[in-house]
Amino acid sequence: MSRYDSERYALVNRWDPTHLEKIDRLLPLGPGARVLEIGCGRGHLTSRLADRGVDIVGIDANPNAPRMAETDRVRHMMAESLDFGDEEFDAIVSVHAIEHIPALREAFAEMARVLKKEGRALFIYPAEPIMGMFAIPTAVILHGNPLKAREIHCQKLTPKKLRLMTHPLGLEERHHEFNLFRSPQFVSLMEKTAS
Repeated sequence: MSRYDSERYALVNRWDPTHLEKIDRLLPLGPGARVLEIGCGRGHLTSRLADRGVDIVGIDANPNAPRMAETDRVRHMMAESLDFGDEEFDAIVSVHAIEHIPALREAFAEMARVLKKEGRALFIYPAEPIMGMFAIPTAVILHGNPLKAREIHCQKLTPKKLRLMTHPLGLEERHHEFNLFRSPQFVSLMEKTAS
């Protein structure tokens, strides 16, 4: 059995309603908006946005994600190799997923490709002083070893690092914030300014 098949995986992928509140505040999505969620896991956010009439598809690198998902809108797909047409999406959301993508530059290039001009991308990611620090509990639950945390979070990201990777792709930062309480995290909102 894969580690993703276990109840342990469900323990570390719980739904946090504050993520939806951030999306509502920074990236209001009306019914019919075409949205891509990167790293959707079991589809908690994908499902909630679909319930609002958003035309959303969630992707996840976990091959078991579609089977375990709470919605049929989840697909197994790698962010660095998106099987969608150019400028297909009005918006992209990614909540605590980009820090898991080893080929992040390639993934950002693909996101820029599938995002419409003037489309927006919202990224929520951990503010880690040490790479993998906030993945330690997950590493213990999934692997029984806290030293595996760096394998879970393979990127240590900051808003500046994100800007350096996305600016050459025509993605301009429109907003960023830092949240200290509950879960220290960064929130970055980007807009595609060039095709």
